[in-house]
This record gives sequence, C-alpha cells and structure tokens, in this order.
Amino acid sequence: MRPFRNLKAGSVIQEELNKIFQRDFDFGDAFVTITSIAVADDMSSAQVKVSVLPFEKEIEIYKMIEGRRREIQGKLLRKMNIKPMPKLAFGIDQGSQDK
Repeated sequence: MRPFRNLKAGSVIQEELNKIFQRDFDFGDAFVTITSIAVADDMSSAQVKVSVLPFEKEIEIYKMIEGRRREIQGKLLRKMNIKPMPKLAFGIDQGSQDK
C-alpha cells in the first residue's frame, strides 16, 4: 500500500477529531489531547491515543469517548468522506504519565 496515504489520513483524522472534541464534548475540568493516530496499512482501522489531565479522570473520559464512538465515527465520515473510513479504536496514552 502507499504509506503516505496512511500518514496523511492519520493527520487529517487527528485534526478533525480535535475539532469534534472541542465542539461536541464537555470534559469538565479535564484537558484532553489526541497524542497520536496510527492508521493500518489497509486503512481498515486507526488506533487513537488520547492524553488526559488530570490523570485521575482518564477512565471517566475514556468511557465517555468510547460510549460515543459510533457518533464520532459518523461525524468523521461526513466531514472527511474517505473510502474506506478507518474504524476508530481509542486508547489512553500511557507515555504521558511517565514524565
């Protein structure tokens, strides 16, 4: 496959997800950032790593995002219109805690 397409798609997905999080989510006093996106070679899936401050709210925020994953996926599809749209899989970025 073309690795450039995966990198470009990941970059655009990250940009659009940040917009969706800012516009449609209320994380309260937590600060949520998308730290990385890894798109599979066949564009079937994308692993989205999210950093949450304060760390104590990670589980709460993860459940909130995961509960609305289908909605997020749909908004992203309407905004980007790429085929195939990678299926999003969210995870907490553990590297930010080590610092």
